[in-house]
Amino acid sequence: MKQGRYTRATVVDHIVPHRGDPKLFWDRTNWQSLCKPCHDRKTMTEDRYPVYHY
Repeated sequence: MKQGRYTRATVVDHIVPHRGDPKLFWDRTNWQSLCKPCHDRKTMTEDRYPVYHY
């Protein structure tokens, strides 16, 4: 919608990357639906150098 078109969502995206945090992973308020191309673009820019916490 931000790009002025509607595309069926196929992926659940984490708004804030969970980076291994199970609480953040399962937090439904941290989810948004995106199409795969938008998800991949967002993930590539935000998660390029991830730091994981276990």
